[in-house]
Amino acid sequence: MENLIALVNKLQRACTALGDHGEESALPTLWDALPSIAVVGGQSSGKSSVLESIVGKDFLPRGSGIVTRRPLVLQLHRINEGREYAEFMHLPRKRFTDFAAVRKEIADETDRETGRTKQISSVPIYLSIYSPNVVNLTLIDLPGLTKVAVEGQPDSVVHDIENMVRSYIEKPNCIILAISPANQDLATSDAIKISREVDPKGERTFGVLTKIDLMDKGTDAVDILEGKAYRLQFPWIGVVNRSQADINKNTDMIAARRREREYFANTPEYKHLAHRMGSEHLGKVLSKHLEQVIKSRIPGLQSLISKTIIEIETELSRLGKPVATDAGGKLYMIMEICRIFDGIFKEHLDGIRPGGDKVYNVFDNQLPAALKRLQFDKHLSMDNVRKLITEADGYQPHLIAPEQGYRRLIESSLVTIKGPAEAAVDAVHAILKELVHKSINETMELKQYPTLRVEVGNAAVDSLDRMKDESKKATLQLVDMECSYLTVDFFRKLPQDVEKGGNPTHSIFDRYNDSYLRRIATTVLSYVNMVCGSLRNSVPKSIVYCQVREAKRSLLDHFFTELGKKEAKQLGSLLDEDPAIMQRRLNLAKRLELYRAAQSEIDAVAWSK
Repeated sequence: MENLIALVNKLQRACTALGDHGEESALPTLWDALPSIAVVGGQSSGKSSVLESIVGKDFLPRGSGIVTRRPLVLQLHRINEGREYAEFMHLPRKRFTDFAAVRKEIADETDRETGRTKQISSVPIYLSIYSPNVVNLTLIDLPGLTKVAVEGQPDSVVHDIENMVRSYIEKPNCIILAISPANQDLATSDAIKISREVDPKGERTFGVLTKIDLMDKGTDAVDILEGKAYRLQFPWIGVVNRSQADINKNTDMIAARRREREYFANTPEYKHLAHRMGSEHLGKVLSKHLEQVIKSRIPGLQSLISKTIIEIETELSRLGKPVATDAGGKLYMIMEICRIFDGIFKEHLDGIRPGGDKVYNVFDNQLPAALKRLQFDKHLSMDNVRKLITEADGYQPHLIAPEQGYRRLIESSLVTIKGPAEAAVDAVHAILKELVHKSINETMELKQYPTLRVEVGNAAVDSLDRMKDESKKATLQLVDMECSYLTVDFFRKLPQDVEKGGNPTHSIFDRYNDSYLRRIATTVLSYVNMVCGSLRNSVPKSIVYCQVREAKRSLLDHFFTELGKKEAKQLGSLLDEDPAIMQRRLNLAKRLELYRAAQSEIDAVAWSK
């Protein structure tokens, strides 16, 4: 079973190294799921002495006021032989055999994190002690609860410490070691008060009574130790710490343990409880209980780790790959992202994603509706026909048919088709631009790189602008072609007039009667409608060929050409990922490594059992 505690020790150290030590996070922390024992007590409750008694070494900072200002994760490792030593996680290659130096390093490391302002910090210090005189056990020494801030500390420090302690002990996987002095009323115990808040049934609280030997004469702690005064699920354990005089004399901890055993064995009130009193018994009980809790939590840990690995991998996938370091890698990365964007854009046009149907709507509804609104019949009113026919004749009336008049009437009517044709080009251009912006938003990889996102968007829109200009030119040419060459067969099929239908005795402006002019207007209108029908089909073909087809074929060609001319530094500027995202990816990658290693370690322990 000892390797279970060693496993948790290892995982807790890894959690702290990665900053995964129970602070707020978008993902659950492994630290929160690991069973732990938190030592809770008020100032001057004897908390430090209890820990030193369990370890058998004098190693904790002492003094007035708040001495413990950061959580101290104390990992005890039992060794069969050899000299006892200590190691800090922040000094991995340094062994401390002088425990006075350990005490100094705890104080110095606290100051490195909090400064010399007596502030507190929730970032733990990790201390491992290897000794033949300890049991395998991990304890978290929390700052002592206090009611008054000392000089140099803000008034909020009282609540800050209480909140920090509560943040540890309120977790269901935390075993609470509540330290209370026997020479004070248990009802006023800071440790019991806060433990009761988070564990009202006492199901995960171990009560430890200190300073039993300092109680007033005629009083004893038997009722408390027997669970009559305040009942917990686990029996109370009494300890007798070294006195201040012993501490000042550097009394040997092993000798102090022996005197503690003798005290309980020889004191009549406690003789019947002696077998379960003392710091040695406390260490063994806690070690055994921690092993049992860890064993019961293994299935839950395995489930949590598997779930978290999936969540981390999903988020890493969403964040995308890290930026390549060399120019070739950067260029390849940019090209791949652009291809993804281009593929999404094509999917919109091809109907795999929504939006492409709007182009067809322009051809099927907008263009025909615009052509209908041209109202050629008003343009071919009697007055306008007479005016254009007579003006086209000039000083000499036409002999057989007013050909020049026909041409002017047709051309002036067909020119008006340019408006709807240009509008159709512009409408399709607007739709393509909209699809570009939509595709950029849907390209998750572009969200990593704001500059590349802007550059790709600008390049795509510039290409669409060039395609629009070409499309407009080609579409207007279709109208111009209809104006420049009339379909002769249409007119040959018309019945021919023997006479021009005019009265030679009238003036030039009264030369044609209304019936003849009406026939001209009807003929011109019929021809213009025929051309409109033809253009209604050919304009969409021109637009699709010049804009839609080209956009699918070469939207980013010009951008790719310019990209090939850029230096590594310029390519790097396009991949200017948000530093917060880069840090997030790095942190997630480290956490993923931690969880995979934890999964392997826990599975190995589970199988061995």
